[in-house]
Amino acid sequence: MTTILLTGFEPFENELVNPSWEAVRQLDGLNLGDAYIITRQLPCVFGAALVSLDHMLAAHRPALVIGVGQAGGRTDLTLERIAINVNDARIPDNNGQQPIDTPVVPGGPAAYFSTLPIKAIVRALRDAGIPASVSQTAGTFVCNHVFYGLMHRLAGTNVRGGFIHIPYLPEQAARHPGQPSMALETLVAGLGIAVKAAMMTPNDLKETGGQLN
Repeated sequence: MTTILLTGFEPFENELVNPSWEAVRQLDGLNLGDAYIITRQLPCVFGAALVSLDHMLAAHRPALVIGVGQAGGRTDLTLERIAINVNDARIPDNNGQQPIDTPVVPGGPAAYFSTLPIKAIVRALRDAGIPASVSQTAGTFVCNHVFYGLMHRLAGTNVRGGFIHIPYLPEQAARHPGQPSMALETLVAGLGIAVKAAMMTPNDLKETGGQLN
């Protein structure tokens, strides 16, 4: 069977949970026809996250890889368009590292585009009543670090990959008054839709997705 790998992160910045892991873990073992989903947690640590990712890619040889991360303050599921070759951490990671203006991959390209059909996924999510949009920046913290590292590893292969940012869970937003959130069941449903759309869409839609997030 075809393997689909979804990754989420451990909690960081004093949060008790990370919605990316809480959501993706609900999809572990899900069968989608001749494909099935495996989910794994990544450390929120520069360098170590990519070492873990390498082990996952070697062990499971997935045909599709989607990284998922928390983006507190965002209102919807955001399909990341581009990963950049920069680490510029506003806070230390979970190992106390705070790289500033360093490359993810020394000598690597400036950026990689997602190979997911990001606009088709946004359309599928919106059609299902789930807020979604295209994002033009995955930031410069560990999420972008993993996104860029993933796309660097997949370059030149037929394995598709990309990254999705998701909002806080309600219990997190309760600790951050005024911040948006999304229910866990909505996040899980949305990620399932994203996976199915990615599998079923060989060529992305030609429609605008230029809004900023």
